[in-house]
Amino acid sequence: MVALGRRDTLRLAGAGAVAFVTSSLLPNLALADSASAAKAIKKIIGDKATQQGRITLELPQIAENGNTVPIAFEVESPMTEADHVKAVHIFSEGNPIPNVASIRFSPASGRARAATRMRMAKTQNVIAVAEMSDGSVFMAKAEVKVTIGGCGG
Repeated sequence: MVALGRRDTLRLAGAGAVAFVTSSLLPNLALADSASAAKAIKKIIGDKATQQGRITLELPQIAENGNTVPIAFEVESPMTEADHVKAVHIFSEGNPIPNVASIRFSPASGRARAATRMRMAKTQNVIAVAEMSDGSVFMAKAEVKVTIGGCGG
């Protein structure tokens, strides 16, 4: 039997911690799919029916580098007190956490438009869901082909 020194014990403990964290994260990556995105959308909008239209998504068809994929959207709305966009939620079907962003608007916003960047691990659909002041919900979807994944892929 060989006695372990302090450094060897710390190395083993560190390796065990890394193995534990890695094994607990990897199963979540396997769950990244359209069903998890649909579940996240339902959590926000409930059983409301979604409609097509009013949302314009601006995404590249092909993203050469998934580390930084530009995304922009605009929702057609008069942005008055009686008729305005309350929020737009962005979802990604292939990322481990499907909720990418939620942007809130008010009539004072003047326009329901925003732009950002997101990281994408693989080719996937990006979904925008707009909640309107009258309770209606609009949805738009676009696919982005990723050639080099931004999440270690």
